[in-house]
Amino acid sequence: MLAAFVKVADRASVSRAALDLGVGKSVVSKRVAQLEELIGATLFSRSTRRIALTPAGEAYADFARRALAEMGAGEERLRALRSELTGLIRVSATVSWGQRVLAVKLPEFLRLHPAIEVELQLVDRMVDVAYERIDIALRWSTTPPPGLVCEPVALVGWSVVAAPGYLADAGAPLTPADLANHSCLCYWREASDDLWALAQAGQVARVRVHGRYHVDNPEAVAEAAIAGLGIAMLPDYLCLDQLADGRLVRVLPGWAPQTKFGSVISAVSTAERMRLSRNQVLLSFLRQQLAAV
Repeated sequence: MLAAFVKVADRASVSRAALDLGVGKSVVSKRVAQLEELIGATLFSRSTRRIALTPAGEAYADFARRALAEMGAGEERLRALRSELTGLIRVSATVSWGQRVLAVKLPEFLRLHPAIEVELQLVDRMVDVAYERIDIALRWSTTPPPGLVCEPVALVGWSVVAAPGYLADAGAPLTPADLANHSCLCYWREASDDLWALAQAGQVARVRVHGRYHVDNPEAVAEAAIAGLGIAMLPDYLCLDQLADGRLVRVLPGWAPQTKFGSVISAVSTAERMRLSRNQVLLSFLRQQLAAV
């Protein structure tokens, strides 16, 4: 209706407006009449020879032109956005979280966006985002390396757990200090990984733990805990199912594990890549899907 009104106003002719719009004269006349009925005002004075704007029509024409311009700009932005929701997104994530959590969610994202491709790289090393042409690196971090930007994506809780059989044999620790007398399973890469920290009411307890099994893969730590080899500090995504079915139980439930990894998984990228619509759409999807994970 607005387009028909503005075109008639600019051309001072229903016939010429219809020609410009590629529709019949009756269609233009009907749309103008509908607009007049909608706003409750006569927009044109009509005679057998000419058509002209009424005072109300002149006042309304300025608003109509601005509205059409805004609508056109909005449509252009939507077209640009749709064109950006295509192409390849290269994603990097840690092996364990990537397998257990991220890889489970990505098929639904690809179903929702059939013009987007995802290349997922699961590695535990720190990838060089720029050199390896990674669009989004999902890391246990809230601080980006120099020259990169960082956006939080998901929160991950941690728990200290053990198999009921182990606790039946060795007894349950009552304080963090008691962990020093237990076989503890460490996700181990360096000596400092044997130092566990747990917090309660603003107090942080640190204890040097030891055990007979050290491994640099959290999935293996979880399996060892289920097998009854000792007490483990695990991210919740690796133990919630086992806690639910009784294969594992919480140890020192009043104490919150404090790890070098933290509890936030963030998207790390260059500022330019982070702004791409397809990347932002993926991050929005992941935030929504992982809110409860």
